[in-house]
Amino acid sequence: MEVRLSQHKLKLRHRFTISRESHETQDTLIVHLSQDKETGYGETTSNPYYGHTVKNLMEEIEAIRGEIENYTLSKPEDFHLWLSNKNLSRFALCALDLAAHDLYGKLQNRPLHKLWNTTLDNYPTTNYTLGIDTIENMVAKMKEMPWPIYKIKLGTSEDLDIVRELREHSNAVFRIDANGAWTAAQTIAISPELKKLGVEFIEQPLKADDWSGMEQVVHHSVLPVIADESCLVEEDVERCALHFNGINIKLTKCGGLTPALRMIKKGRQLGLKIMVGCMTESTVGISAIGQLLPQLDYVDMDGPLLISNDIARGIEINKDATITFPSLGGSGIRLIK
Repeated sequence: MEVRLSQHKLKLRHRFTISRESHETQDTLIVHLSQDKETGYGETTSNPYYGHTVKNLMEEIEAIRGEIENYTLSKPEDFHLWLSNKNLSRFALCALDLAAHDLYGKLQNRPLHKLWNTTLDNYPTTNYTLGIDTIENMVAKMKEMPWPIYKIKLGTSEDLDIVRELREHSNAVFRIDANGAWTAAQTIAISPELKKLGVEFIEQPLKADDWSGMEQVVHHSVLPVIADESCLVEEDVERCALHFNGINIKLTKCGGLTPALRMIKKGRQLGLKIMVGCMTESTVGISAIGQLLPQLDYVDMDGPLLISNDIARGIEINKDATITFPSLGGSGIRLIK
């Protein structure tokens, strides 16, 4: 396969803040894998929380470029297994795995969801994320983007006030993401009021390693709790089943579609609700997530809605929150920049 790498700076429509960080742009890396006159695309983003920069991710892939270019793709799963012995971070592995899946589907001339024997008869609606801001600005952002489901980032001294004020302006479903900013006592205490305010679930209320706290929360919160930072890789799924009601799988964190598919299967076996979430990423990464939609209970794939300079076409999220799926094989991605 031929390998090409391109780096891009995504510009957010609004400054995006969560409990631990804030940013106005997002650096992202696109991997191009070509074989037999087709090209597949995969994405991974820089992430200070997990210690990844685009420069370092590019260096990881460049170090094995020659080996990849001597590799002939047959199945993405076999490629992922081969790559797993190359000392790559999961972020770099993700971009390569997504590109291989997109390429494979294009070579087969079939979308991935069809290759996985799923149909588009039923799939969840993506939420739209409201980052932490002043209450006034959060209301303004919500009014700017009318949507049926909002994910509300919290972790401030005004958390309940924020949700109460937002509820005054919308009948949408609310989901809360505290990004590990709360304690077990806070979560249990706030959950009844959040439920009254129409909140569907709470995502990652406690720090990722606070398992004893989550054991209290999962038994005493009146709202379901979904793991994010506590569920990075396949090995985390079983432990999360004892401490959460569901898991939010991030392709970049677990290493791509190949492990994500196994995590979905394992989560289902354990009775967990399944969500897939995104980073601040372009339509490249989001189109890969979109192929998983028929297998999910919830999805957070609003990356392209949050940026002003998308770099690709593929899955389209329409203004009425419906999805238009590309007919092109694989994840259906075409770069435009």
